[in-house]
Amino acid sequence: MSVAVTPSPPKGPGVGSGDVTDESLSGKQWRRLAISVYLPTTLSFIGFGAVTPLIALTAHDLGATTAQAAFVVALLGIGGLLGALPAGALTQRVGERRAIVGSLILDAACMAVAGFATHLWVLAAAVLVMGLSGAVLIIGRQSFLTEFIPFRFRARALSTLGGVFRVGALLGPLAGAAVVTVFDLRAAYWLAIITSLAAAATSALLPDLPEPEHHDSGEPTRMASVLRAHTRTLLTVGIGAAALMLVRATRDALLPLWAAEIGLGPAETSLIFAASSAIDLTLFYLGGSMMDRLGRRAVAVPAMVIMGAAFGLLPLTATAAGLTAIALGLGVGNGISSGIVLTLGSDASPAVGRHQFLAGWRLVTGLGQAAGPLLVSGLAAVASLSAAALTVGAIGLLGGAWLWYWVGPPPRRE
Repeated sequence: MSVAVTPSPPKGPGVGSGDVTDESLSGKQWRRLAISVYLPTTLSFIGFGAVTPLIALTAHDLGATTAQAAFVVALLGIGGLLGALPAGALTQRVGERRAIVGSLILDAACMAVAGFATHLWVLAAAVLVMGLSGAVLIIGRQSFLTEFIPFRFRARALSTLGGVFRVGALLGPLAGAAVVTVFDLRAAYWLAIITSLAAAATSALLPDLPEPEHHDSGEPTRMASVLRAHTRTLLTVGIGAAALMLVRATRDALLPLWAAEIGLGPAETSLIFAASSAIDLTLFYLGGSMMDRLGRRAVAVPAMVIMGAAFGLLPLTATAAGLTAIALGLGVGNGISSGIVLTLGSDASPAVGRHQFLAGWRLVTGLGQAAGPLLVSGLAAVASLSAAALTVGAIGLLGGAWLWYWVGPPPRRE
């Protein structure tokens, strides 16, 4: 039996002047959305992407061992998980705009502390708080788009947000490499400070949403009560979305290891990754359009099957051409599913307690994302990379069947 996910219509006044109805979204409203949501997200992710590859190097400069440097990098993900539930509560209390702007300013401060830290523990603390602020950003933007965008455009809006994440992740390291080459390692942190503050300034243009919902009694909605009421959704559709995140996250861990296994050099590996990323970036809007027109299942299931099959075939590859074909398949699956996890969470979120639910959703799917590289590491240690690839492939195929069962067909609309 599929979980009935009946999305509530947006209740905001609209992006830009005039109301957003469930029938249309004007060009002016899309443009304001681009300026107030997508532009600052791109800016912040460029800065984040510029700094992320350099955190380990910064830790080394402060005397960290390789294991310690890896742990400092891992604190980003740990902070994101620890911050999920508090981020939902904060966003519900102060509103999306204030939460987003405040977290971007905090992010800029953390970049400054990390860039000019003289002790390893100071860098570690800054990186942890960067993860916490990132959770606020993601939940704030997701809840804002859920409220403001008509349901018929929701998947396209959230897939575009997912595409923007990818653009920032691609441009960030390139920008970081450029400033580090011209100046020094600390220059990347200056770049991130500037992009975070610029993102905060443009995010201030976000329209206000209505006041947070409360129960009829007037009492604020409690996190525990919201999560308890929606436990079934989190353990069904949420588990399927977590599996999708696991399969996605495995690509970045497993493909480089397999490239080394078959004797490919760093340059060839980078080119294969570039080809996969290029396919990924070209398909995010197509995936959102398919979800809006054909339903969420029409994208979630094929994406999982494609990625599962690709990982299942990975042990058969022994050449650069074969690995490139696998990488392209993973790019297709990852690209068309851009925004699907955000969309499923938004569809399932209740009108009352939306922020708290999205916080729980973020925690569940974030655990899936964190589990991917750990699974590859564990299986590679006790068995082999082939076993890791086959296991992830099986999770992809089973996850596709799971999502088919629980997500359900698209709702019929009059």
